[in-house]
Amino acid sequence: MASNDPGAAPLHVVILCHPDDNSFNASVARAYCDAVEKHGHRAILRDLYAMNFNPVLRREERPGPAFRRFPDVTDELAILADAVAFVLVYPIWFGTPPAMMKGYVERVLASAATAQDVQAAAAKGVLTGKVMISFTSSAAREVWLNLQGQVNGLRSCFDHYIKHAFALRMVRHVHYDEIVDGVDAGFVRQYLSDVRMEAGKVIRELADASARAAAG
Repeated sequence: MASNDPGAAPLHVVILCHPDDNSFNASVARAYCDAVEKHGHRAILRDLYAMNFNPVLRREERPGPAFRRFPDVTDELAILADAVAFVLVYPIWFGTPPAMMKGYVERVLASAATAQDVQAAAAKGVLTGKVMISFTSSAAREVWLNLQGQVNGLRSCFDHYIKHAFALRMVRHVHYDEIVDGVDAGFVRQYLSDVRMEAGKVIRELADASARAAAG
């Protein structure tokens, strides 16, 4: 639930979308949570598969006179309300995020947003003014994905679109390639160390932004 305590530690919400809770993606999500908590921040992990999240946007959830927000979305928005940073963790499947992650964006993060709001960068919601970082993985090598235009395309159509549509302050995307069964454990340790370093960067950027705001 949202905290009303102005002295509460900054909150990071990590949204994980992978069917295997022993996956590399799950390890990334846990590493990020552990890192921010060691820095004195709070972290909440939302495992969409473990939650059995329903990604299907219902007719009533589209903006309009009959708009209705369903209880699962209301509950999720209450959890997200105080977040200063959003972290998306997912694999790239066939060039795009998994359907469940896309559904989370449509039903929760974009709840009640109209096309006009999106075009005007006026879709105010839980993301507005916040930081978002995405950690993605692929079995294919990144050089091959780049030849297909997939990673840059994903950053353009997903990350930067979301930043503009919902007035995020900053987005960043970190991708790990050749994540397959039997991947070298040394590489995994290095990747998870990178995740912890990225968490530290986010925390420093949040602190810098707070200092600038306080200075007027």
